[in-house]
Amino acid sequence: MATTLRDLLIQRAARLQGRPALTTPDWGTLSYAQLRNRVEGVALGLLATDPPSAVFCATGTPWDWAAELAVAASGLTWDPAGQSVPPEVLGGSLFNDEAGRGPYHAQEQFVGADTPFTAGLDHAGLMIRLRRLNVQLGWDHDTRVELPLLGLGEAAPRAALWSALYAGAHAVLGAAPWDPRPFGGLWQG
Repeated sequence: MATTLRDLLIQRAARLQGRPALTTPDWGTLSYAQLRNRVEGVALGLLATDPPSAVFCATGTPWDWAAELAVAASGLTWDPAGQSVPPEVLGGSLFNDEAGRGPYHAQEQFVGADTPFTAGLDHAGLMIRLRRLNVQLGWDHDTRVELPLLGLGEAAPRAALWSALYAGAHAVLGAAPWDPRPFGGLWQG
């Protein structure tokens, strides 16, 4: 069982390699292995330079989700008051930068259950909340979740994306109507 958000991403990619993880209008459908590659490309870009401890991304695109996953996998803190992820990291010249490979793999030794992630939540705390929420939702590897592309940076869509990753579900970003109510409490104690 994964104890960190980094482990969650790695385990889902290993176990569900070819299964659909994320569909977006710009990217098409990414498998879990492809999602991990996209996320690690962002992480390498973040760690290629001296990254700040608190990072945020609000482009209004699927890059926001890739950046949030990369921040978690890198052991950084996701904070709206943090430094914005540079556009060069989001598919630009720093995306998948080799200079970040060593630091990214070194983080494996430091990212633990007690690593802070966001607003008073560490990796273990969010994993516990995701487990509880997934029991309520009943999502699994066969679940397809339609979510709005607009508002990706808001709490409920972020919580739904984390829940989909936890369950190994297929998240489809588009214009679908959805009910955000089950996800409101993930970020609050």
